[in-house]
Amino acid sequence: MGLENRKASSVYEREFEFTPRDFEYIRKLVSERTGIVLGDHKTDLVYSRISRRLRQLKLSSFNDYLAIIEKGDDTELVEFTNALTTNLTAFFREPHHFDYLAETLLPDLLRNKQDKKLRIWSAGCSSGEEPYSIAMVVREIIPASWDVRILATDLDSNMVSKARAGVYTLERVEGISKQRLKRWVLRGKGEKSALVKMSSKLQELITFKQLNLMHEWPLRGPFDFIFCRNVVIYFDKETQKKLFSQFADVLRPDGHLFIGHSESLYKVSDRYKLIGKTIYQKIK
Repeated sequence: MGLENRKASSVYEREFEFTPRDFEYIRKLVSERTGIVLGDHKTDLVYSRISRRLRQLKLSSFNDYLAIIEKGDDTELVEFTNALTTNLTAFFREPHHFDYLAETLLPDLLRNKQDKKLRIWSAGCSSGEEPYSIAMVVREIIPASWDVRILATDLDSNMVSKARAGVYTLERVEGISKQRLKRWVLRGKGEKSALVKMSSKLQELITFKQLNLMHEWPLRGPFDFIFCRNVVIYFDKETQKKLFSQFADVLRPDGHLFIGHSESLYKVSDRYKLIGKTIYQKIK
């Protein structure tokens, strides 16, 4: 869509002119780059997030901003993608997943896995709460003699940097039990008393990387467990089918996939069987 076609009169009385054609251009680009499908009801969200970029770049219109995007500026394309990526997470979100990991899956591996190697992927790790939650459970169950690696990836490079730092406000760790806080979380002092930092014992297990799930994956697995929760709700069915098939390709033969509470593999993939609430096991 050419820039000249986006200069129709705006129906929005806002700081910046934002036309339906602007929204359509952005929606198409987001779908192509990320697989995320933006519904008509996301108009206000798109305006709010991209208008921040206009202010930061001291631009006067969406037309000027989209001209930069259309030229393929790599740096701004990253900022554009980051701005429109929704990051909502919490420590031990959907706790039944972590209970099943601690009470069933990890003890089973301890009994049966001869190579004493554990590989986990947190796909869509956001600001890091999920992989750190996984790491706490693993540290509590799996002996230090095991070879354990957790890969944590996200589309948003800003979130990956935040996750890697492992620093959070006190409010963010309210969902962690007092016992775990004492064991795995360091309280800041002085001017940093309102902040906490994840223990190095957790951080050394996790490798944080920026990754677009729609692009080629520089990883082969096999993984014992993949967590991809509340990510595919933004994708259309065909993209979901492709993604879950790719996950199966890098899971070990009896590996497990954890998805979000509002997600399902029903009529999406036949390569898994449901064994618990949004917990699946690979079957082929």
